[in-house]
Amino acid sequence: MFDRPFALEILTPEKMVLTTQAVSVSVPGVQGGFQVLVDHAPLLSTLEEGRVIVRGQDGTLLTYATSGGFLEVRDNRVRVLLDTAERVEEIDVERATAARERAERRLRERAADVDVPRAEAALRRALNRLRTARAS
Repeated sequence: MFDRPFALEILTPEKMVLTTQAVSVSVPGVQGGFQVLVDHAPLLSTLEEGRVIVRGQDGTLLTYATSGGFLEVRDNRVRVLLDTAERVEEIDVERATAARERAERRLRERAADVDVPRAEAALRRALNRLRTARAS
């Protein structure tokens, strides 16, 4: 029953990331992660930083590190609108590690010209990329 597909689109402001038929998509909702399967009730949800995992009809998994957005479910069509989406295979671990270290240093030193919320956001993005890369 739950192996029937539904239409899935993942988009960022820059591009269409994925258009496919999927049997499930797991997302990081702001009130907790959840999974969408075929015949899901209509839903509009805010997403936070985390991983989006798509299971295709053939059982393949696609994993994306994301930085928040929205999800809409309606009539077996799921649309995921994300600020950013980076496939796990595209994550540069060295670059993410350097970004984490840079953000941690800025937060630790707290120089007068440091934009603390921006440094905290950079740290969250880097940590999410590293967690996503390690989990896959």
